[in-house]
Amino acid sequence: MHEIFTMMNGWFEQWGLLGLAINSCVESFFLLPPPDILLITMDLKNPQLALWYAFICTMASAVGGVIGYAIGRFGGRPAFNLLFKKYQKQFDNVEKLYNQYGMLAVFFSAFTPIPYKIFTIASGILRMNFLQFFIASFVGRGARFFLVSVVLMFFGETIKQYIELVILAVTVVIIIFFLILYKVAKK
Repeated sequence: MHEIFTMMNGWFEQWGLLGLAINSCVESFFLLPPPDILLITMDLKNPQLALWYAFICTMASAVGGVIGYAIGRFGGRPAFNLLFKKYQKQFDNVEKLYNQYGMLAVFFSAFTPIPYKIFTIASGILRMNFLQFFIASFVGRGARFFLVSVVLMFFGETIKQYIELVILAVTVVIIIFFLILYKVAKK
């Protein structure tokens, strides 16, 4: 599988900015390598364009999220089962997260390495409010891609191998923030 993703990433890289946009869009609803790999490569080659690359990634991924939402909304569970048969257990977990956290579940799937594509399609299947879905997706994806690009702009090649840890650390901080906010609001 790694070899296939590497080959696909090379193909998208040959297309430059268009390849980044296509990868970001389609990865939001179908099994493709995450756009982060190509984004990191492009950021390191042209750090002065890193924010532009993050913007393209964010916009294309948001469009892909809308496509995933539409697949779920109009194709329902049969479409999900056709695309992701082996992920039924994950879908059941996603449904529990939606019932409990709604918009935050989409945000965290958009921001973290959790498979965002499952959440885009599940959002449509579960008839999540579209505006809430879009805002959570756009903010989550944007935060992720801009974080990657900004970190690479400042630290370059030396931080590349730790980028997943940076994303996870920021995720932990955000979760702690929301837990504190929740506890304060509950009092």
